[in-house]
Amino acid sequence: MTARKITCGGLMIAFAILLPQAFHLTGIPQSGQVFLPMHIPVLLSGFALGPVFGICIGAFAPVISSLLTGMPDSARLPFMIAELAAYGFMSGLLYNTLGLRRRKGGIYISLISSMIFGRLVYAGSLFFAAEVLNVKGVAAVMAIQAAVTGIYGIAIQLIFIPALIYSLERSGYLDSRFRKSQKSAV
Repeated sequence: MTARKITCGGLMIAFAILLPQAFHLTGIPQSGQVFLPMHIPVLLSGFALGPVFGICIGAFAPVISSLLTGMPDSARLPFMIAELAAYGFMSGLLYNTLGLRRRKGGIYISLISSMIFGRLVYAGSLFFAAEVLNVKGVAAVMAIQAAVTGIYGIAIQLIFIPALIYSLERSGYLDSRFRKSQKSAV
């Protein structure tokens, strides 16, 4: 861990708390479920900081947001923790650890795969809660409903996340971070 990564991680958690608040100020009903604003900084964390930071930010951001703002509510919180942690972990794993950053279109492969994986984890956690823990009012089909409701958020992620990652790579932030971590591993 470097001071740079810790600082960036803290900024991503702050971004994950503040961005949903900005969307809720628009007055659009269920804007968090429609635009998925907390997903963006979590996915970016995985891409920019790797799978360990991605999973941590994905797990801590909804908890801190719930404590500070009341969103997500306590009924949705465990499912969001599982989903967002999966997003952060998988985006970092695919793009950084497994080397998709070096492949043409690797950002899109990593992003789409991470989004699918996160939704599968979300569905699995809903299924576990309903079938094993006998929690009433939840079912795995809710993951499909959430994907349909969040189609605008998914589109936003597919447009803006690759652009942000490409910008970070062009600026040298991601490349220099990657080279330093490779040299220290050798």
